[in-house]
Amino acid sequence: MAPEMHLKLSVSLVLLMACQQVLTTDPVETQEKLSQPKRRLSLQNTAEIQSCLMSSGDVGCGTFQCFNNNSCEIRGLHHICLTLLHNAGRYDSQGKSFVKDALRCMALGLRQRFSCVSRRCGAVREMVFSLQRECYPKHQLCLALRDHVDTMGDLVHFHLLFPPGPYVELVNFLLGCGEEVRSWVGRRLRSQCSQHWGALCSSFSSTCPLSQSDVPQHTTVPPPTMPQPITGQGQLQQPTRTADQEDRRGRNATDLGVTVTAP
Repeated sequence: MAPEMHLKLSVSLVLLMACQQVLTTDPVETQEKLSQPKRRLSLQNTAEIQSCLMSSGDVGCGTFQCFNNNSCEIRGLHHICLTLLHNAGRYDSQGKSFVKDALRCMALGLRQRFSCVSRRCGAVREMVFSLQRECYPKHQLCLALRDHVDTMGDLVHFHLLFPPGPYVELVNFLLGCGEEVRSWVGRRLRSQCSQHWGALCSSFSSTCPLSQSDVPQHTTVPPPTMPQPITGQGQLQQPTRTADQEDRRGRNATDLGVTVTAP
């Protein structure tokens, strides 16, 4: 298959998954199905990462730098850390604490778990992704970012979603930070996708509206329930049974449609 055709197919698949809000797909299972043969960290690369992790501290981005240029192509951890710290001055004291605690949680988790995980790239990726899914909500990163979502501009780029990795997990997390952040992410990714692929991206606009304001005015579908803040356990507050039933009836007309899942 020609490279251009392969990339167009990849974009189409991502957008189709976005319409279906596939947040529960097992990234390791998907990656293993797509990767032939199964890839592993080289012994030398494993030893280098382990040595780097052992000498890195809890503060700063040194731990994340250990994963630069790894043979499993897990990219973005260092960039995410640097961006969060660089913009921390714009947050209030509580927001700064949330950012530092989330990054410290990630750093400690990487050091503790890396030596126990298989060298299979799928297993290493899942270890990284699971830490993102645990640490970001646990330390209420949403509360720090929600009023300063523009600070995430360097991290929410369409081209950074390929190959899928930490950037994808970050985008999925941001989509749970409330309607305003959700719409901002949607507009940004849709615009960037359209710039590169034009009609290929815009063709999904009728089935993947960005927000309630994008739904045709004649629709009788009730407005969606506003996403609630993520709690310390990383779970969204559950709507009432009536709101949940209405949400299910209106989901096809009101879903954002830009969620992407890391294989």
